Amino acid sequence: MTPLPWYFDVISPFAYLQLEWLQRDHPELVLDPRPVVLGAVLAHHRQLGPAEIPGKREFTYRYVLWRAHELGLPLKFPPRHPFNPLSALRLILAAGCSLQAVQAVFRHIWRDGHAADTIADLAPAMAELGVDASSLGDAAVKDALRARTEAALAAGVFGVPTLVVNGDLYFGQDATPFALAALAQPQMLQQGEYARLKSIPVGVQRR
Repeated sequence: MTPLPWYFDVISPFAYLQLEWLQRDHPELVLDPRPVVLGAVLAHHRQLGPAEIPGKREFTYRYVLWRAHELGLPLKFPPRHPFNPLSALRLILAAGCSLQAVQAVFRHIWRDGHAADTIADLAPAMAELGVDASSLGDAAVKDALRARTEAALAAGVFGVPTLVVNGDLYFGQDATPFALAALAQPQMLQQGEYARLKSIPVGVQRR
């Protein structure tokens, strides 16, 4: 099948859960992993992340843990969150951006609960992937991450994880069944009430 674009940032535990869920329960799906810097995406859309809002931060962390238990997936929070994901994202790119590389880094952070703020924190994942620490500072790697983030913004991405099915964006691990339904029914969003949604006028706007 045609690979499905999958936008992610390792800072997101929901992206970890979605990847593990799909790899385990839907191995027939082929994902095209596309790393982005979530902070840049949020800044572009003038949004705060869930972990930046008091109250929502605690709720989100609890929900992540509950959701992992519900899915039967291991999850352990890293020592700090939010953390700086740049080194981890660059490691994925330096390792070829394969699903193996993506999963290895995600598992280092979210399955095993290790820090990922610095290159030193990522030493076990680098050893597993055979990547030298010096490559994370390569200009080509840094430029690739910047370009992928800009491409995601151009594609309309506003958060992670985001799956793309038939050109439509499906945001969040909780939207996974929705995305799978659209994959099975390619015309679903062009029919009935779905087709009317884009033409609903805005009733009021906040200033």
